[in-house]
Amino acid sequence: MSRMSRLPMWKTHFDEAEREWKERACDAAQKKPLKGLTSLPQMVGITEETAKGLKWKSLKWMLTKDDKKEILKGFLKHPLKYGWAFLKSAWKTKPFLREGDFFLYGVRSLEEFEEVLKDPAALLVLGFSYCHKPFECPSGRFTSDCIRDENNLVCQQCFIGKALHAAASESTIPLIIPTIHYIGGRIFEIVHLNPGRKILFMITACELTLEMFGDWGNMVDIKGVGIRLDGRICNTMKAFELSEQGIKPGLTVVLDDTQRKMMQMIFRRNRAVE
Repeated sequence: MSRMSRLPMWKTHFDEAEREWKERACDAAQKKPLKGLTSLPQMVGITEETAKGLKWKSLKWMLTKDDKKEILKGFLKHPLKYGWAFLKSAWKTKPFLREGDFFLYGVRSLEEFEEVLKDPAALLVLGFSYCHKPFECPSGRFTSDCIRDENNLVCQQCFIGKALHAAASESTIPLIIPTIHYIGGRIFEIVHLNPGRKILFMITACELTLEMFGDWGNMVDIKGVGIRLDGRICNTMKAFELSEQGIKPGLTVVLDDTQRKMMQMIFRRNRAVE
């Protein structure tokens, strides 16, 4: 049995699990160091020019780039319901509230979200933008794949692997997100396959993406948090468009304090549903 298999998995001993993961990651880094940011770049979340007419840019992107008709097919399941919900959300100046790096959708505070996370009947979508993957990811970067192999030296250092191992549960749906249409189509699918069931989400993304597409999440009436990425983020439409094609030479990260908060939320949910 591997050492990772013996971890408490953030169910009963949070600090112990965190310490053991860190030790294992440090050991792996000695054997196979990963490329990373030497320092955090000072970048605004969204440039001033990009912020102009952002709701229109979002709508145009979703409609004109829906090549596989994933969004259209999902929308047509309940066109009146979704259309009205989208308009109500779009009418607001912002489709979210914000607490630091956490963008809140359908909830008024992180505390409220942590309470709804305790619902054992709810499904949690735990998603990560592909640009958050290490350059050395054995599954590749621009893909929805993630092997999160407990014996792989790269996976042992990856925060995505850490979070997905910690949240291992039948009530958690892990997603690696290559494009906005991919996550949109998957959310529609999850909602339609689970009628009447509460769907929650925790998803990492650049601030631009969290700002642009909040109305679409509100449209399907799911509650959750978007976690803002730092590092070499997309803060212009051009960078976003290239990223959606898999052209993302930079690396994004979740800041340490934000990582710990995410893990604490996963831990609390584990205790409620396991």
